[in-house]
Amino acid sequence: MKNFYLSFLMGALPLAAFAEEAPEQLPAIATATATAEVTAPQPEPAKSEPKLTVTPTGRILLDGGIFITNDRDEFKDGVDVPDVRIGVKASYGKWKAKIDIGYAFGQIGLKDIYGEYDFTPHQLIRFGYFVHQFGLQSATSSSWKVSMEEPTSNEVFGYPRLLGVMYEYDKGDYLATASLHAESNAMKLRAGELGETGYGAITRLVWRPLHDTGNVAQVGFSAAFSNAQYSEDPALNHHYYAINANFPTRIDQVSAVGAEITDARTMFKFTPELLLCKNNFALESQYYWFQVGRKDHQPAYRAYGAYGLLRWLALGGNYTYSSADGGLATPAPKSLEFVLGYNYTCLSSQRTGIYGGRLNDVSLTANWYINKYMVWRLRASYTHRWDRTAEPDVNLGIIQTRFQFIF
Repeated sequence: MKNFYLSFLMGALPLAAFAEEAPEQLPAIATATATAEVTAPQPEPAKSEPKLTVTPTGRILLDGGIFITNDRDEFKDGVDVPDVRIGVKASYGKWKAKIDIGYAFGQIGLKDIYGEYDFTPHQLIRFGYFVHQFGLQSATSSSWKVSMEEPTSNEVFGYPRLLGVMYEYDKGDYLATASLHAESNAMKLRAGELGETGYGAITRLVWRPLHDTGNVAQVGFSAAFSNAQYSEDPALNHHYYAINANFPTRIDQVSAVGAEITDARTMFKFTPELLLCKNNFALESQYYWFQVGRKDHQPAYRAYGAYGLLRWLALGGNYTYSSADGGLATPAPKSLEFVLGYNYTCLSSQRTGIYGGRLNDVSLTANWYINKYMVWRLRASYTHRWDRTAEPDVNLGIIQTRFQFIF
């Protein structure tokens, strides 16, 4: 028994020693735990909600003009307010929207109404009612045309606002757009009234190896395809296509050239474009080719046109470039610009017996960019129209001016 107790005590002594040292180890364990708590990763703060920004927009155009012509029954000297608009732009994160309502000549009309989502700074999709990109002239709205009125060829062969969707890629040396749209009457009539809705597609492709301030070299190509259009005549509905342009003034709205194509099936058109700029000089030009295929093996109707604009920034430094539009940016405030333009348009087709008229036009425009919101324009032009069925030849000289306020 004595030996048993001695053995027990011998084995218990180390345990007792361990028991006495154990409290000294606890602070080290606690310190390690505390250190782990301090260095543990903290949760990331929640991202702030995007801010909604709403900006009012508007414009007022005031025109005056004098006409020298052999057709005094159609053209009268006078003044007018060809466009008044009020609208709003909004942005929320990557989303944007615009609503624009216009008033002109006693009528209220819808202008831009669209939404937009910017995937990246270089890619977007736009949907609604707006001008889809087709050629160089589509880069500027009607109020920012440097020739005061757009070239007649672009009014004939270009596009008005259309209800549809457009994807745009804009990065580096390339700009590309692709659009799907409904026919123009889709914003005026319900689907049941249209009978059927015509559709189309548009694309614009631009290569710009140089696009710096005062140094631009750009070529592009746009193409479009669509069904025939709506007609009030049931026998012609969606077997009909019409094109038209007025003389280059909004004071007297007189049709200059126009053609109505019956037995129409499909329309196809394209336009190559050229933009060159060196310092304060620039050249802009487009050629247009237009065809409407017809039923029962009838010959297709074809028309064409072209324009050129030579621009000189007399005051205001060098021209700058607008990447998203694929064209020159609006000159800076206090700039003075002169623009010499020439246009030729032919809507007469001997092979189909449709004589919509021929027109050439030369103009000189002075643009004074008073400040960020105000521009004064002065334009002198001569227009000759001939070869239109049941219409006389017209020689028209115009001196007109415009003051515009846009915000």
